[in-house]
Amino acid sequence: MRLSVLDQSVALAGHGEDEAIRDTLGLATHCEALGYHRFWLSEHHSLPTIVGSAPEILMAAVAATTRRIRIGSAGVMLPHYSALKVAEQFRVLDALAPGRIDLGVGRAPGGDLRTARALNPGASGQAEDFPQQVNDLRAWVGGALHAGITAHPRPPADLIGRPERSPQLWVLGSSDYGAQLAAHFGLPYAFAYFFMDGQGVEDALHLYRSLYRPSAEHPRPHATICVWALVSDSEAEARHHALSRERWRLDRARGQLGPLRSPDDIAREGYSAEEEASLAGMRQRAFVGTATQVGAQLRALAAELQLDELVVNTWAHDPTVRRRSYALLAEQFGLAPS
Repeated sequence: MRLSVLDQSVALAGHGEDEAIRDTLGLATHCEALGYHRFWLSEHHSLPTIVGSAPEILMAAVAATTRRIRIGSAGVMLPHYSALKVAEQFRVLDALAPGRIDLGVGRAPGGDLRTARALNPGASGQAEDFPQQVNDLRAWVGGALHAGITAHPRPPADLIGRPERSPQLWVLGSSDYGAQLAAHFGLPYAFAYFFMDGQGVEDALHLYRSLYRPSAEHPRPHATICVWALVSDSEAEARHHALSRERWRLDRARGQLGPLRSPDDIAREGYSAEEEASLAGMRQRAFVGTATQVGAQLRALAAELQLDELVVNTWAHDPTVRRRSYALLAEQFGLAPS
């Protein structure tokens, strides 16, 4: 079983947003040393909790401080951008970290619609053009010219690397749409399991596999899911640190977003009876506990969904707690330290 990481540069109460970005870089080297396979970075905009807004910039920094782990976007919100420009960026990244670059793309805005319009004022209807954008991107990221943009010269080979090597393109999603698109183009697919606590994952993976059209790069379907998990030395400790994300989810449901709060503060305040009832179902589905407990849950889920790789996202108010969680999980799954 391969394990990978999704990091979102989460802002922490009492700390500057710039600290979240720098902590992402430290986490990348930590996870590489533990033996994780990929380190993916998200794209969100105008959110006070998640401050990772430019995965391509962070990827370059991670590439400069690592030597083995694959580095990827999870993802670039393609309707905001030109497919050609994204392809150029990721070919340059591939030159910086040859053979280690994943280009995950999504259709969602990664924020509110007002911010989406600010990012690209001319993007009206771009979401509907997403399949064509993916097709254009697929052509350019592989070093080929696309029929619709033949007027543009091919980028110099010394800037983009060898034609036979290119970033690995992934389609990301949390619905049937992305699964079907990935299947149509013969691309790897990643399902955002943690968005909706797994709702819809079985249908999405079934559609992806049953509709898959083999491509030259990927003759067989390749899928993964991203789960949220938190591991500590004891179950009580893990559940205490999980309070930070629980409080955030309750507040998000009310439209109140902010940095991740300390679990000590949340424990002192407690939850109302209504909030406890709301959290009950989420706790039953959560991957929170000791390495043995969470490891068994994740193995069972991977077996049920026929997966040989899982991507893990972990939030904690204390960065050392998050690093410890990834370390315990790596040990549980027998990852090979580098």
